[in-house]
Amino acid sequence: MNQGMTRREFVKKGLTMVAVGLTAPSFITRTALAMNNPWDVTQLTSRPGVSDDRVLVVVQLGGGNDGLNTVIPYSQDAYYRARPTLAVPQTGVLRINDEVGLHPSLAKVMDLHEQGAMAVIQGVGYPNPSRSHFKSMEIWQTADPDGRVVRYGWIGRYFDSKCPVCEQPTVGVNVGPAMPLAMQASSGMGVSLEDPEAFQWMPALNGIGAKEEQELFRLLNAPAVRAGGDGVGTIDFLRHTAMNAYVSSAQVREAARGYRGGVEYPNSQFAASLRLIAQMIAGKLPTKVYYAHMTGFDTHASQHGAHENLLAQFAAGVAAFYKDLEAQGNAERVMVLAFSEFGRRVAENGSRGTDHGTAAPMFVFGKGLKGGLYGAQPSLADLVDGDLKHVIDFRSVYATVLDRWLGADPVEILGSSFDRVGFI
Repeated sequence: MNQGMTRREFVKKGLTMVAVGLTAPSFITRTALAMNNPWDVTQLTSRPGVSDDRVLVVVQLGGGNDGLNTVIPYSQDAYYRARPTLAVPQTGVLRINDEVGLHPSLAKVMDLHEQGAMAVIQGVGYPNPSRSHFKSMEIWQTADPDGRVVRYGWIGRYFDSKCPVCEQPTVGVNVGPAMPLAMQASSGMGVSLEDPEAFQWMPALNGIGAKEEQELFRLLNAPAVRAGGDGVGTIDFLRHTAMNAYVSSAQVREAARGYRGGVEYPNSQFAASLRLIAQMIAGKLPTKVYYAHMTGFDTHASQHGAHENLLAQFAAGVAAFYKDLEAQGNAERVMVLAFSEFGRRVAENGSRGTDHGTAAPMFVFGKGLKGGLYGAQPSLADLVDGDLKHVIDFRSVYATVLDRWLGADPVEILGSSFDRVGFI
């Protein structure tokens, strides 16, 4: 039986696409239906008790954030001895308890801590850590510290596990120029963008040749006419890919244009990325995972001032985003997970900066979590070659998010079972 979709079905579903011919292969039909209404397609759903409409926002702090000057062990004299010029004075620390506190530049997220909407996970890392930016980021993004050949990221493997709405390209949206390894999937799902209005096909030619170019685009997007069956050839795959891009671009633009937020965001690239994500969430884009980036945390020299500014940008962006989600009524279903590929060494260097280290804190924000401190501050008296020993494996954090937030099986995605952390 031919499982193709007729033109009438395309029109009835309200899809904006270029399509000719009487039928389309069924894999195109399924994708098109899912992009219009994710619940039209029979898929594996989340585990019982886990809502299908939950969203994860991953924030990558690129360069290696200095964890000791972010979550500060202000009660330990060893911290001040190791950092004679960079240590934050006790009087300036935003105290969480009698042992640790936040950098004063994080005042805007300290408010979220007091509301129970922020979890600080201390001493996160992995065995045999790498101090290479490239290698350590690869490990975090693939969840593969053992060096196996992993082609796809941990989020991409979640997409491949047939999560709800995973048959549509916008299951994952990266705000940036290139898809991060974490979101790369064998299914090819997920999109990258920086400007919704530029996220569309635009003719390269004007005047001479424009008509021919438009005709080629129309033909590329035309479903193949076939007597029956569901075979997928090269041209089918190309049509499938082109149609995914074409329809998902329309979805993204429509969601962003419908945003009516009244929250003022700070003037930074990071805040602009979060504002765009808020637009897409408010526009009901059926996306499970968004990805945002900050860079500049590789503070080898003259760290004082630069690091403070980075933390302030991070805190202000997250605080505005959370306020926006509250105004939308979406704060309960969105969680923000922030990580960096490693921390910095305990002792400051001769350039009044810090060099590549190991364990560091992670942050989780959201109205639907259990706020507070998790793990323990790594000992400053028990170091390995001047570095902190990790307390919590980062894959335990991923396993917690996959299991308790996204309703997926961590063993299927991470390859093994890991202890859960109690922030969910």
